[in-house]
Amino acid sequence: MPETATLPFSARIVERLSIGPQSRRERIIHSLDGVEAAVSPSELAGVGKELWSLVWEEVGTELDSLDFLLGLDAGGILPTVTLASAAALPYKIAWKLHLPLAGAVHFSEPHAMRTDVYAYGIAEGQRMLLVDDEVTTGHTLANLAQSLREAGAAPVAAACLVEDTTRGARELLATHGVPLISLTTIGTSR
Repeated sequence: MPETATLPFSARIVERLSIGPQSRRERIIHSLDGVEAAVSPSELAGVGKELWSLVWEEVGTELDSLDFLLGLDAGGILPTVTLASAAALPYKIAWKLHLPLAGAVHFSEPHAMRTDVYAYGIAEGQRMLLVDDEVTTGHTLANLAQSLREAGAAPVAAACLVEDTTRGARELLATHGVPLISLTTIGTSR
């Protein structure tokens, strides 16, 4: 089991300005996104180790046969890369790009301006951990999990830096057979 280190990590909700009609009015910002302060490589690595330790505690036996981590484009890239480094596992990123590549799995990010997202190189029997920076409603990860299962792949769990506990994401993902592991929460206690 990985060693746990307790690092300062913070997150908060801010109002988004200049947004489209489909977009959420609020955004979670956190201490790894580099918005308010510079992030040191040691902070990034430490958070990856801490999140991996939490994932291991929650679903350890399921992780033995993981093929890769699957992160979401934009906000999910940093946590995916740092978690892959901590876990010594390969990763892929799902992008908002429709490309002529094999093994395409299409899913929707309902609250985004560009809702179509694609994961590539997905094959039957592959097992993966889903990764994003924040989880609010859980709809994006639920859509991804459903699309992966339809393609014969198996998402074993989802990990995130910040979970908004006021929107029911944990419960929604549980109905899709995807336990959610979060480094920190915003909202009511879980």
